[in-house]
Amino acid sequence: MEKIEHATVRTNGINTHVASVRDGPDTVLFLHGFPELWYSWRPQMVSLAALGYRTVAPDLRGFGSTDAPLRMESYTAFHVVGDLVGMLDALGIGQAFVVGHDWGAIMAWYLCPLRPDQVRALVNTSVPWCPGGTCFPSDPEKKPVESIRAMYGYDHYVCRFQEPGEIEEDFAKADPPKLIQLFLTTRNPGPPRVPKDLGYSGRTKLLEGSQVDLPSSLTEEDINYYATQFSRTGFTGGLNYYRCLDLYVPLSKLMLASRLNV
Repeated sequence: MEKIEHATVRTNGINTHVASVRDGPDTVLFLHGFPELWYSWRPQMVSLAALGYRTVAPDLRGFGSTDAPLRMESYTAFHVVGDLVGMLDALGIGQAFVVGHDWGAIMAWYLCPLRPDQVRALVNTSVPWCPGGTCFPSDPEKKPVESIRAMYGYDHYVCRFQEPGEIEEDFAKADPPKLIQLFLTTRNPGPPRVPKDLGYSGRTKLLEGSQVDLPSSLTEEDINYYATQFSRTGFTGGLNYYRCLDLYVPLSKLMLASRLNV
């Protein structure tokens, strides 16, 4: 951690917190998901820096020490890609190896066709590119959230995240470290569902008094770091990414049309 430097970069109308290690001719850009932060990448940042790479990991808009615009519509991939392009320019980075996870992977998928000149290579985990650009299964005749609801029901987490304030109220009832532990240690191959009458707060109460074996990549210190940060900022910024899903199809069509000049 002592090797990681922190800075604030003004980009695309917001202040973005950026963590980085060393200068170097080649840069690796790490993009985190939900509910994570730049902190998720620190072992990889230090390891690759030891090999001579410059490593950079921002808190995406709405997360951690980066600004969180109030309007839900300000969290599309096009806003976040704009943040990243401006950040790279401000740091004097012309091109980077890009590594993404979860929402970070989705942003990386969009960065490639929008600014291919700034992506040297891409490594994405957990999220494939899907037709229409939603990165969630969808029926072309329906909006993405409607498709998810039809396939998985109202208890699917993406559906549960849609109503502003509702899930935030549920999260606020939960013990923060237990909530983060629930997010980062749940391993169920089925679609993630949380019944409304139980909620995430109810699920965290089921963990009370139980011993959860943490994976080697996650420590109690890590959980407490995330819990402290999200207790400070709340989750609304990260949740707004899910609330923008229905904007992705029309925006993706505009993107593809502009790239193809049609």
